[in-house]
Amino acid sequence: MPHTPAASAASPAVLLTGATGGIGRALLRELLDRGYRVHAAARNPAADLADLPGVHPVALDVTDAASLAAAAEKIRAQGDTGLHAVINNAGTIVQGPLELVPEHELHRQFEVNVYGPALVTQQFLPFLRQGKGRLVNVTAGTARLTVPFLGAISASKAALQSFSDALRVELRPWGIPVVVVEPGATETAIFDKAADAADAALAGIAPERVALYRAQLDLMDAVQARTKGSPPALVAKAITKAVTATRPKERYTVGADVRALGVLSRLPLGTRDRLITRALGLHKVPAAG
Repeated sequence: MPHTPAASAASPAVLLTGATGGIGRALLRELLDRGYRVHAAARNPAADLADLPGVHPVALDVTDAASLAAAAEKIRAQGDTGLHAVINNAGTIVQGPLELVPEHELHRQFEVNVYGPALVTQQFLPFLRQGKGRLVNVTAGTARLTVPFLGAISASKAALQSFSDALRVELRPWGIPVVVVEPGATETAIFDKAADAADAALAGIAPERVALYRAQLDLMDAVQARTKGSPPALVAKAITKAVTATRPKERYTVGADVRALGVLSRLPLGTRDRLITRALGLHKVPAAG
């Protein structure tokens, strides 16, 4: 990961969750190039992170209160009682028709994407107050408009958007900006992992129940196969703007698909449903008898 090792002990520090994923790695590059020190948090931080000047690996499970407390204590022990930014980037995708999504997968979706950022925020707000920093939450275009067969991820990102909207006003007395970054489809392994997890979940469901949705699932697979996502570096640049701007915007969007979802979200429900159904090819599925 080439970069300009400009960070020093006096450089502003940030906490980044999901630091080992595609967006996280690209964002590390951007932040280090700008002289930030990064507390790079992940459940299992990659060994090579410790070799990067300016990077402090932190073992952190965003769904575990004890892990959060230990991470906060480690950062405090390293001399960082104030942070310039907390970036809630860690996330996961659960996909499939709601009828067939196992209960434990629904819980995992909300534990990582909703409760995780909320708990991180609660734990590290004192650091942001001390550092006069800002909170950056990474949502998705589906926070604005639910996509069929992506109901779980859509709902979780909408919930994170709601938390962000509330926090933007709640934290105003302390001058803590709350920024949302909305990436669309991105060229990272998270989508492949989501597909693998969905296949594994379907394998444990009675074939006759899966058959009810077989045509729709095949159409969605085809849509995803031809969808070209934004490069992680493009998303990382948008998050970096949210971190570095003197007066950051409340929202940064990345990708034409996010802008299209924003337009669709303002249409009447019936019109919106018809357009989505046709865009995904779902109108080809005959009505059940």
